[in-house]
Amino acid sequence: MSGNKLRLALVQMHVDAGYPEANFERLEERLAEAVAGETKPDLIMLPEMWNTGYALEEIESIADPEGERAKALLSGFARKHGVQVIGGSIAEKRAGGVYNTIHAFNECGELTDDYSKIHLFRLMDEEKYLQAGERLGTLTAGGIQAGMMICYDIRFPELARKLALNGAQALFVPAQWPNPRLHHWRTLLMARAIENQMFVIACNRSGESGETSFFGHSMIIDPWGEVVAEAGEEETVLRAEIDLALVEAVRAKIPVFEDRRPSLY
Repeated sequence: MSGNKLRLALVQMHVDAGYPEANFERLEERLAEAVAGETKPDLIMLPEMWNTGYALEEIESIADPEGERAKALLSGFARKHGVQVIGGSIAEKRAGGVYNTIHAFNECGELTDDYSKIHLFRLMDEEKYLQAGERLGTLTAGGIQAGMMICYDIRFPELARKLALNGAQALFVPAQWPNPRLHHWRTLLMARAIENQMFVIACNRSGESGETSFFGHSMIIDPWGEVVAEAGEEETVLRAEIDLALVEAVRAKIPVFEDRRPSLY
């Protein structure tokens, strides 16, 4: 990281639903790709449920117990390469059930933050197989406060606003957002960026799972709602450098937070 600049790498990858071994192998290949090249990223981000996919009927047996395997891999990688890793999310088995959980690691490989998805998506029967998280997701990225949301969470603007009011200047969103709702994906992400005057960094999966196809289009959006970088539909590592100082500049230009009237709504 140089000054207020943060170099990002988003790993947009295919996920084999129900096959953790294949997914771990693929992820290691994509992570190696993410740190290859002349300019190493400061922060790497992964998509939602990359370890198991949405094999929900067998999720109890294939979820990572306490997330230990995924945490060991990501912690070791972060430490070896000196990069921050927002580990997308995994199916994590705990005593209370299976959770859809993000684990975040600093450049020393230390687990600094986690967040379990609080809005479960009924169209995919998540509420039948997964447990909902009970607290907000926050972390420090590039020296600023940031928030974490997972996929369906972006349909709840009050959650993003709460994170912004708590100091978040960026929002990290791993997802498995499928066809045909590309318009929703792009519109909702840009809206969250514009209304909260924050960066939105969203990493979606690609490929097919059963009869469901995923369009990729991972995105990095600035506080004006402008798209800094956007992937296509194939597996790729989406890279961009963002200037975190833009958040304060935009908030000073249009003082949305100062002009709020929460006593009326």
